Amino acid sequence: MDPQVMVALALSLVGGLSTSIGAFFVILNPAPNLKMLGLLQGFAAGLMLSISFLDLAHNAMNSIGFLKGNLWFYAGVILFGLVANFIPEPTLVPKKDAAKPDDGAGKDMMKKHRRQVLYSGIVTAIVAGISLHNFPEGMAVFLGSIKGLRVGLNLALAIALHNIPEGVAVALPVYFATESKWQAFKLATLSGFAEPLGVILVAYLFPSKLSPEILEGLLGSVGGVMAFLTLHEMLPLAFDYAGQKQAVKAVFLGMAAMSASLYFLEISLPKEMSL
Repeated sequence: MDPQVMVALALSLVGGLSTSIGAFFVILNPAPNLKMLGLLQGFAAGLMLSISFLDLAHNAMNSIGFLKGNLWFYAGVILFGLVANFIPEPTLVPKKDAAKPDDGAGKDMMKKHRRQVLYSGIVTAIVAGISLHNFPEGMAVFLGSIKGLRVGLNLALAIALHNIPEGVAVALPVYFATESKWQAFKLATLSGFAEPLGVILVAYLFPSKLSPEILEGLLGSVGGVMAFLTLHEMLPLAFDYAGQKQAVKAVFLGMAAMSASLYFLEISLPKEMSL
């Protein structure tokens, strides 16, 4: 297998299996700290916005021109905007569902509700995680790895932090509905394997040596996808669970962390690996 594909697979596994960390939040404590998850989601949103605008889109515009770079970027926005119509809104178990009714009359309703919540968790894992959501993230890591190890590392880091709350979104409703820690952990973990599958798929679709203009354009589109994903999905969850003020602080902290990462990786990696 091509060494670039191997590197991309390893990086995508780091990102994808971060859903397991989110599952641990659930199985170790049935009522995870939602504020902490919101802050983590805000931090990941800052990472994603920074790498989208300051790295991927910025480099595309510098390399292939302002107009072409923007066209590729917004092509990614439009593409994922269309895909998002088929992705169910990411939700955790509502607070009112966390407590079981004390009287016997509510048992039937609770059984019905458990089935509904289990369905929600499975749909989140299969539709949002496997078929439509994590696949583009795996493709992004592969394309970034073709550009250089620096880009691949930063994308994998941002995606890994984003996938921790996603693992919670899958595991929590499954655990609530089945009362099985193993089922919750297993489904959340399996949803993360879509990312290395995305790497394998795109490795066969694109040659490892793309023309520089096409590669920069595709990475600009990845920037558009990441920006849309951040604003459409991650920020609303961060606001819901951490509050607007705290979430915004976490976003800027994430942006600062990614900017520092971009700088230190740029000066520490050999030129042939970071170009």
